[in-house]
Amino acid sequence: MPCVLILKRMTTTLVLGASGATGKQLVEQLLLVGQQVRVIIRPFANIPDAWNDNERIAIIKANLSGMTVDEMATHSANCQAIGICLGHNLTVKGLLGKPRKLVADAVKLVCSAVEKNTSDIVKVVLMNTVGCRNKDINERVSLGQRIAISIIRALITPQSDNETAAEFLRLNIGQKNTKIQWSVVRPDTLINEDSVTDYNLHVSPTGSLFKPGKTCRINVGNFMARLIIENDLWEEWKGKMPVIYNKKN
Repeated sequence: MPCVLILKRMTTTLVLGASGATGKQLVEQLLLVGQQVRVIIRPFANIPDAWNDNERIAIIKANLSGMTVDEMATHSANCQAIGICLGHNLTVKGLLGKPRKLVADAVKLVCSAVEKNTSDIVKVVLMNTVGCRNKDINERVSLGQRIAISIIRALITPQSDNETAAEFLRLNIGQKNTKIQWSVVRPDTLINEDSVTDYNLHVSPTGSLFKPGKTCRINVGNFMARLIIENDLWEEWKGKMPVIYNKKN
């Protein structure tokens, strides 16, 4: 899969989770091709110093928890796309504690704001996980993996949160919404690399929970940015849940 970003007509993308490891990559990939970016970050979140001096980034410091639909409608006004890279911290509190529906609540908030805000179609690109099944298609999952996922879902907050977020887009927004189109990007085990590498896209996972693949965070950011700015790629994957692996796992 080619991973070179192609300069397109300038658009504005709102990024949630921009201070996270993958969210930063999405922002950087959008900036590489001259896009305007708005980010909503926690008041004390760490971001690259260069963002503060970049005229193409609008930084909104606010907590998503408790944000109203009207406030989100203001923040997302005139945005052609919204990238969501939220995730739970890999700590005991992050994995087991509140907010338990961080991602799902953000997706619902964003969609409500878009439907209130504009008559134009907005792309919603959600970073999720390969552990979340696409129930629109018959994805083969072994009995052992189904049992393991059930246990993880019951014990670990992020699994059920990611599933709820994806299901909201699949069922509540669906394929025929007149204001929102969506794609759920499913990486496998996330790793760090300094530059974009070749990656493969699949309709369904080719690995399993017991034999996982690897996906660079920068590759996820690159693919999400390409979905936002490349219309042909968007037409291929809108309303779907593409799985992304590094070409060399």
